[in-house]
Amino acid sequence: MSTTEITSDNFQSIVEGNDTVVLDCWASWCGPCRAFAPVYEAASERHQGVLWGKLDTEAQQELAAAFDIRSIPTVMVFRQGILLFRQAGMLPAKALDELVGEVQGLDMDDVRRQIEEHEKAHAEGRCDHDHEHGHEH
Repeated sequence: MSTTEITSDNFQSIVEGNDTVVLDCWASWCGPCRAFAPVYEAASERHQGVLWGKLDTEAQQELAAAFDIRSIPTVMVFRQGILLFRQAGMLPAKALDELVGEVQGLDMDDVRRQIEEHEKAHAEGRCDHDHEHGHEH
């Protein structure tokens, strides 16, 4: 399987229409991105049931900004429309393989329950841990 170009026009339908989506946020001028590309492409060949997307942060600046991409490459993994993993930097092939296995092994009903509980804690003012997703308490 090859990679799919991700744009603001197709992002939502791809994430909602595929069980598991791995996304590489990159730019052509980025040396580490170019070094990571063959590792990412090879992983896409090993995991046929996963959609492997490439988000060009230069061409898709609005989408990159929506995800607050500040360092590239950044790898994100979605399952059933839920962002489950995000990390800046190159990942070795073995780490990509393990990540896909872990994400596909998750009980998504349990994940949705945990998200619902977290959102309820926020609504009730009971959330007391640090967040990396930028909203204030």
